Amino acid sequence: MSESTGTPAEKTVVHIDDVAPQEVVPGIVRRRLPGTPYARGWLIDFAAGTEWPEVDVHAAEERYFVVSGEVIDGGERHGPGSYVVFAPGSRHRPRSETGARMLGITVLSGGHG
Repeated sequence: MSESTGTPAEKTVVHIDDVAPQEVVPGIVRRRLPGTPYARGWLIDFAAGTEWPEVDVHAAEERYFVVSGEVIDGGERHGPGSYVVFAPGSRHRPRSETGARMLGITVLSGGHG
């Protein structure tokens, strides 16, 4: 396996525990991960019995991967290993009865946003 020989601007590495958590509402914590002009990442932890505070409307494509627990979204249950993709213009309001961790990416059209 070869090592990256790129400049720091071409590659950013962080450990999740080193990214400052931000409380969205009690029981929901988001960590904003490094991004580029083309995409940004985030990690969200839901405590059991929590729901995103408002309907999330997507100006850009959004994707998330359920790392642990279970996310209920649009009446469907998504457990560990589920990969969910939302098209631009879509909306949802995720919640969790059990608690969950989701890793997400927002794809920014044309490198704007």
